[in-house]
Amino acid sequence: MRREFLKYLFEMPLFWLGIAVLAGLIFIGDTITDLEIAFAVLYVSVILLSVHSGRTGAIAVVGVVCAVLTILSYFLTRHGASQAGLINSILSLVAIGATTYLAIRIERLDEKARQAQSELARMSRLTIVGELGTSIAHEVSQPITAIAANGNAALRWLSATPADQNEARRAIERIVMDADRAGDVIGRVRRLVARSSPSSDMFDLTDAIADVLELVRSEIRKGQILLRTELASDLPLVAGDRVQLQQVILNFVMNAIEALADVEVEERELLVSAAAAESKITVSVRDTGVGVPPAKLERIFEAFYTTKPNGMGMGLAISRSIIEAHGGAVYAAPNFPHGTVFGFTLPLGGKTKG
Repeated sequence: MRREFLKYLFEMPLFWLGIAVLAGLIFIGDTITDLEIAFAVLYVSVILLSVHSGRTGAIAVVGVVCAVLTILSYFLTRHGASQAGLINSILSLVAIGATTYLAIRIERLDEKARQAQSELARMSRLTIVGELGTSIAHEVSQPITAIAANGNAALRWLSATPADQNEARRAIERIVMDADRAGDVIGRVRRLVARSSPSSDMFDLTDAIADVLELVRSEIRKGQILLRTELASDLPLVAGDRVQLQQVILNFVMNAIEALADVEVEERELLVSAAAAESKITVSVRDTGVGVPPAKLERIFEAFYTTKPNGMGMGLAISRSIIEAHGGAVYAAPNFPHGTVFGFTLPLGGKTKG
């Protein structure tokens, strides 16, 4: 989130105005100073600041502008040795060119790394959705079955003598509602597995959590789990990638459902909570399952480390990388008297819902 916040900040006109002012001060100093130094090398700091915009095009433009200002300053300078000034200007141009090239190259490599991480996260989501295949099919089949039943009912009401248009209308209204319900399920799945670049939008975290819980509703019902939620109604909007954060929540919930399968039915409880305090938002998933030994909790977020017989040890590692990319932190702890709590914190920076 820190990087995305910086991008948001650096898109503001005030930041670019500051860049222009700094470049202008360096230009003035380079033009009027009588020191025999490569004053224009200071343009390197302007280029390095532009790197935080995350745009290679902007970096290139800043580099070109700095080079043009260096050349212009050389021709406008009326004092000092011209040969020394020429050498200093050439040195400055070399420094500006090298810095611009390296900055663009580093930004491109960084972008490739972000894309690779995004693709890895997407593959993890696909794995989770594959595990939820039966649950999703059940969620979709229910409204489809209801649509067929209500369609037949509407035909019967219309073919009656006399036709009961009111009952037929109500049956058709139920068909529309069930169709919307099926569409919502499909829409959630499509959003979750869509191939897209990480975004930094402002969104309602409560709604995002509710969408995840709707997706696993059949799994929770099939596991005979008592689901409770404690979602604060005054949570501020969150800046980040909605789908990636939903993936983290979904991963935590799925792990909790699996842990609850090994305890007695009457003890299966799952609590999902979200609250804001001081300068951060905390989201937690608590279960009353078998729990994770404290010694293993210390390594639970490491890549390729798993407590499951057939696990790959990537889900929680990817979750950690997602949260850390948003400027937050993940945690895991025992849930007394038994079970485990997984959660994450995000720094506050959004607007309160109105």
